[in-house]
Amino acid sequence: MVGRAARVGHVARRVLRTGICLGVVICVAFAAAGAQAENLPDALAKAYQTNPQLNAERARQRATDEGVPQALAGYRPQIVASLTAGLQAVRNLLPDNTVQSANLKPWTIGVTVTQTLFNGFKTANSVRVAELQVSSGREALRNVGQGVLLDAVTVYTNVLANQSLVSAQRSNVAFLRETLGITQKRLNAGDVTPTDTAQAEARLNRGLADLNAAEVALAISQATYTQVIGNAPTQLNLAETVDRYLPRSRDDAIGLAFREHPAVMAAAFDVDVASTSIRVAESSLMPTITMQGSVSRSKQSDPTLGTFGTDQASIAGQLNQPIYDGGMAASQTRQAKEISAQSRLVLDQVRNQARTAAVGAWVANEGAKVAVSASESEVRAATVALQGVQREAAGGQRTTVDVLNSQQDLILAKARLIGAQRDRVIASYTLLSAIGRLDVKTLGLNTPDYLPEVHYHQVRDAWHGLRTPSGQ
Repeated sequence: MVGRAARVGHVARRVLRTGICLGVVICVAFAAAGAQAENLPDALAKAYQTNPQLNAERARQRATDEGVPQALAGYRPQIVASLTAGLQAVRNLLPDNTVQSANLKPWTIGVTVTQTLFNGFKTANSVRVAELQVSSGREALRNVGQGVLLDAVTVYTNVLANQSLVSAQRSNVAFLRETLGITQKRLNAGDVTPTDTAQAEARLNRGLADLNAAEVALAISQATYTQVIGNAPTQLNLAETVDRYLPRSRDDAIGLAFREHPAVMAAAFDVDVASTSIRVAESSLMPTITMQGSVSRSKQSDPTLGTFGTDQASIAGQLNQPIYDGGMAASQTRQAKEISAQSRLVLDQVRNQARTAAVGAWVANEGAKVAVSASESEVRAATVALQGVQREAAGGQRTTVDVLNSQQDLILAKARLIGAQRDRVIASYTLLSAIGRLDVKTLGLNTPDYLPEVHYHQVRDAWHGLRTPSGQ
C-alpha cells in the first residue's frame, strides 16, 4: 500500500512539473512577442479612425450641418433667369379689310430678383432650429463615439481573455494526457484498476471539449475584433483600467451623468428644437412681405406687328396676409406643441436612463474589484490545496483522482480570475462612458480628435458650390 501511494505521489509531482514547464514556455513566448504587441490605447485609436459605424455617423453629422445654410438661404435673394423662343404665324385683319400677315420668331430673355423682407420670423426661427439640430447631432455623434470605444475595449479584452483561457486549457489537456498515459502503464502493471483509467480518460475528454470551446470563443472574438478595430489582433498587451478618470462616489457619477452624458445633452437640444419649431409653424399665420425686381428684353413678340422689340424693367413690393388656409397652419402649430411636450418627456426618460446607467456602472465597477480580489484568493487557495493533495498522495492518503480533481479546481479558479480581470477593465470603461467622458481627449489617445465644428464653419456661410469641403 505504501509503495502504491509513493508511486501516486511521483505521478502527481511529474504532472505538476509538466504544467509548470508549459506555463514557463508560454510566459517566455509572450515576453518575446512583447516588442510587437499591440496595447489597448493603440487599438482604441485605430477604432476611432476607421470604424465604419463611427465614420457613417460623422457623415450624417456633416449632412446635418447643411441644414443651417439651407435655412440661411431664406435671408438671401432668389434670382431666376428665363429665356423663351419659338415660331409664331400672325394674320391681322385691318379696319380697311386689308390683311397683314407675318411669320415671327419671338424670343424673350429676362432676369427676376425676389427678396423676402418679412415672413413672420420664419427664416430666423428656421435658422435657430437648424443650429440646434446641429448641436443635438454633435452630442449624438459623441454618444456613438463612446459606444464604439466601449465596443473596442470589450473586443480587446475578450480576445485577451480568450487567449489566456486557450493557453490554460492547453496546459490542462497536456496535464490530463500525461496523467492518462501514466495511469494506463500502472494498469498494465496491476497497480490500479480499470476504473482509475476510465476516470482519467473521461477527464481528458472533458478537457479536450473545454479546449475546443475556448478555441471557438477565441475565433469568434478575433473576428469581432477585426470588425470593430479594423485589423486582425496580434499579440495583445494586458489592458489597464481607467480608475484615475472615474468619479470618487456614486453621487458624483450620477451628477456627471446628468450634466455631461451626450444622450442627455442631445435630448435637451431636442427640446429646444421642438420649442422653436412652434414659432416656425406659427409664422405661417403672419404676413409676408417681398420685393421683386425684373428686367427683360423681347423681340418680335407683338402679334399686332406694331413693335419690333420691347425692353422692360420693374420693381414692385407685395404683401400677403393669410386669412384662411383650411386649418393647415393651425393644425401644424398644435402638432408642434404636442411634439414639444413629447420631447420634454423624452428628456426626463433619458435622464432617468442615464441615472440608472451611472448607478449600474458604479456598482458593477465596485463589484468587479471584489470579484478580482476574491478570484485571486481562490487561485492562491487552490494552488495550496493542490500542493497539499500531492503531498497526501505521496503519503498514501490520496489517489490520482484526488489530484486530478484538485488540479481541475485550480484550472476553474484561474478561468474565473481571467474573466474577473476582463470584467474589471470593461466595468471601468463602462463607468467612464456612463458619465459621458469616454473620449479621445480624456483617454489621451494618440490620434487627432474629430472636430465636427470644422466642417460646420466651412459650409455655414457658403452661398454656392456643389463640392463638399472634402472635394466630393
